[in-house]
Amino acid sequence: MNIFVRELRANLRSLLIWGGIVILFVTVGVSKFSAYAGNPEMLAILDTLPEALLAAVSLRAFDLTTVTGFFGILFTYYALLLSIAATMWGSDIISKEERDKTIEFSLTLPVTRSRVVTAKTLAALVNCIGLLLITWVVSIVSAQPYQPDSGFYQFLFLCILALFILELIFLSIGILLGCAMKRYKRASAIAVSLLLGTYFLSIISGLNENLDFLKYFSPFKYFDPVIMLHESRLDLVFVGLSAAIIVLSMAGAYLTYARRDLYI
Repeated sequence: MNIFVRELRANLRSLLIWGGIVILFVTVGVSKFSAYAGNPEMLAILDTLPEALLAAVSLRAFDLTTVTGFFGILFTYYALLLSIAATMWGSDIISKEERDKTIEFSLTLPVTRSRVVTAKTLAALVNCIGLLLITWVVSIVSAQPYQPDSGFYQFLFLCILALFILELIFLSIGILLGCAMKRYKRASAIAVSLLLGTYFLSIISGLNENLDFLKYFSPFKYFDPVIMLHESRLDLVFVGLSAAIIVLSMAGAYLTYARRDLYI
């Protein structure tokens, strides 16, 4: 419990910084929506964009003159921001003990390595949930001037649920890298590089139907805002795939951390 509380305190500043970034992003994003709200003429700007770009980000699938449609576009950026935060928390919360030369203190406590991983994982999970709640609340507050209907709240709830699963995916991958890598200094860099690589895969997969198979390699494609908006559901196949990634990553984290040599 002491490790859990210590990690919460240590990461509070990071949570506040990421919360501020999300608030700023939503505020700026919704301010841009004011130009589209109830103004169909603004949609003509889409005709000036390449069709490949429109297809890659599904711009044609959303009505940008409605607050619900505009938030459908914002979902991808929400996913990227929250996933980066989760990845960095996951990879850093384990490896920082070796980086900061505090691992010796942790090992002198009457706890096993697995309990250390569990406590740190729970602390990182609390941070992810906190950032998610900030995102949810600021989204609702920002949409109020545009009088959103019940469909908006249902869509936003599905988006938040999808974002939580994405956070869990990248948090678990970050923890796995932090536990497994002997070169602990590179854990965060590799974790973020992997995330950005999967993000670009999600864009490439939308450029051509022949590249559609790439979506299975990118968690950013597991939860399509178009399906969440028009069908009010998550794809259970990708929910199951997400659960498998999370379980395997965490199992690998416990196994590798219990066996590898730590730098004191």
